[in-house]
Amino acid sequence: MRLENKVAIVTGASSGIGAVTAELFAAQGASVVLVARRIEKLNQVANNIRNKNGTVKVIQADVTSEDECKRIISETIDEFGHLDILVNNAGIADKHMPITKCSTEWWNEVILVDQTSVFYLTKAALANMTKGSIVNISSIGGVFGSAGISYSAAKSALIGMTKNIAIQYAGKGIRCNAVCPGPTPTELNTPEKLATFDEFAAQCAKHMNMGLPHTTAEQQAQSILFFASDESEGVTGQILVVDNGITL
Repeated sequence: MRLENKVAIVTGASSGIGAVTAELFAAQGASVVLVARRIEKLNQVANNIRNKNGTVKVIQADVTSEDECKRIISETIDEFGHLDILVNNAGIADKHMPITKCSTEWWNEVILVDQTSVFYLTKAALANMTKGSIVNISSIGGVFGSAGISYSAAKSALIGMTKNIAIQYAGKGIRCNAVCPGPTPTELNTPEKLATFDEFAAQCAKHMNMGLPHTTAEQQAQSILFFASDESEGVTGQILVVDNGITL
């Protein structure tokens, strides 16, 4: 029970890494707040947690709205009295769109969802946290630039934001770290979705050892759990690549 008596918010909790992380947190004793736009999917995850006697709250919200982010924090505090863990996992893929093909509209959408939303929710959370852990979900695309222009930019920005927040709150009881997943089978990169990606994706793939197996959502969740738990209480401002060695 590594998260006993902790309250955790997980965004993008309706599927993929977010859903698996939320279920793992609940199994480890946390009261988990599930946040996403798809209420049906959220309720499915919530039912999985309740069926195992976990404590869960569902908040349907759009994290690209600053007011919605404030509401998420407010409802969490009203329900549980405190907030200990924030996992900024919500995001969209940008189909490996290179800069020459990326429209202004597409750039703005990806930056809003993958970067600005983290600013909104983290800002609101920090106003209500006295101690705890923030875990940002970046990407190997943010470390190596091996994705589309907007996704690479947004995920790279998360790394900078992580380090900046860690510096500000070092010694104040709040830590901030980032997990950077490598290729992980989720709804964002099903074969059907990958088929819609730009041909630039094939060029990016040349920079990775594609002979190695992909990581799983469960492996990503375990890494997130480490940063969220007190086991990493001396760790802040760190960037952890979880890719099974693909980028080595």
